[in-house]
Amino acid sequence: MAVRVSRILVLVLGIGLVLHTREVAAAQPAAGPLLKVGFAERDITPEPGMEVPGGYGKSFHRVFHDACKVRAVVFDDGKMRVALVGIDALAIRRPSVEAARKEIQARCGIAPGAVLIGASHSHTSGPTAMILPGEYDDASPLVRTLAYEKSSCADAKYLKHVEKQIAEAVCAASDARAEALCGAGNGIEDKAAFNRRFRMKNGLSYTHPGQGNPDIVEPAGPIDPNVGVIGVWDTKGKCLGCVVNYCCHGTTGPTGTSANWIYHLERTIRGAMGQEAVVVFLQGASGDVTQVDNLRPTVQPGQDRWGEIVGGRVGGEAVKVLVSMDRGTLLPLNAMTETLHVARRVPKPERVKKCLELVQQPPAKVGPTEWTFAKEIVLLDAQLAKQKTKDFEVQAIQVGPVVILANPAEYFCQFGLDMRAKSRFPITFIVELANDCVGYVPTEEALGPHGGGYETRLTAYSNLEPAAGRKIVEACLRLAGQMTPGTLPKDPPPPPFKAPWNYGNVPPEID
Repeated sequence: MAVRVSRILVLVLGIGLVLHTREVAAAQPAAGPLLKVGFAERDITPEPGMEVPGGYGKSFHRVFHDACKVRAVVFDDGKMRVALVGIDALAIRRPSVEAARKEIQARCGIAPGAVLIGASHSHTSGPTAMILPGEYDDASPLVRTLAYEKSSCADAKYLKHVEKQIAEAVCAASDARAEALCGAGNGIEDKAAFNRRFRMKNGLSYTHPGQGNPDIVEPAGPIDPNVGVIGVWDTKGKCLGCVVNYCCHGTTGPTGTSANWIYHLERTIRGAMGQEAVVVFLQGASGDVTQVDNLRPTVQPGQDRWGEIVGGRVGGEAVKVLVSMDRGTLLPLNAMTETLHVARRVPKPERVKKCLELVQQPPAKVGPTEWTFAKEIVLLDAQLAKQKTKDFEVQAIQVGPVVILANPAEYFCQFGLDMRAKSRFPITFIVELANDCVGYVPTEEALGPHGGGYETRLTAYSNLEPAAGRKIVEACLRLAGQMTPGTLPKDPPPPPFKAPWNYGNVPPEID
């Protein structure tokens, strides 16, 4: 009986301590005025029969798995508002960004440069990329056929829907603003993603050389295991949502129309933080990072399991960061942009001539891969006839001690690591495929004599000069350098020591 009573006392004391801790935590005042924060989401699930984006040919949606969404958060410090928007899309092109920003400014007054629109790079989402409607209307009949009938294309009706839903989500988030407690932190997840490029014994680098390939020497690039998180709670302690930044291609599946592994990320976080919490995902510098482990000693998990693994592991780490972070306010807010003017790689005339000959033959005769990339050279040549350079925006958005450095490339991971290492901010998010899409931007080494791989191919999608990646690093750091980092919220110190706990300050009792 005495043992039972002791157990009950311990249980009651434990519950009391937990409740007391929660009451103390809830009573702790936040330093400074609170931000007003609002979240919202909208549906952008494509219809069956629409194109599946990605690759260099056509594929179509047949089976539904889960909804694709726009997820938005608006921060307001009383002086300015900034909006972070994550969309379940392979990419988003500049005309759609400009249309959405224009409507957002007209409806709720947020400045265009203070709105970041980042694509998750889901390969199972709707047709927002690659070739836009009308993009090749002034080209030859052959080029128009290659572009519109033989390539992955965006859908005009769907683009209008996505643009509208982006504006709807941001304006709804702005309308939902309320005083909130915020926090930020970093976690580590180093087993969900892998660099897909490898140095080979022949001196080159291959993308996905294959499991068991005896010619593999070592990975040709790093991963970024950082899980960046901003968390937001209302003043009663309910989690309103979070922003998560992680680096891994959206190529996991599941089978069918889907947000890809971001669906499982959202499920995992909502399971812990509440089903109404909005999860705004911003893709990291994952141009050469996917879920595929080419060095794995056993069979690969497969499309449906891959999504569960990546989303579950990253979501689990995000939850650990959320429940551990101190809460308060994140000040100040800031937003800056810079336009870069970058040269493009130009194919030699003799290569263009040969590719023109190849694309006029059946793909089966030429070979599907050779025909596809000959098509891309012909399309690139048509682009270059109109514009030899590419202009695009890089952006820095500050939320107190967090700086979000965004660019429109499928950006090699090393650049993101370099940027974070030089950032003066306690927490730095690197965001790719934001506000436009300029294709793969590899390192200069990858485009050098010992480089190579899929990402370095010259195509209509991916063709910026070798120095482009370094120019993006420099521009983003230039923007961040004009901002003053805020401080992370920190709980107050404990009260002065008085005495030890009198239940525990005793010597051992043997009898």
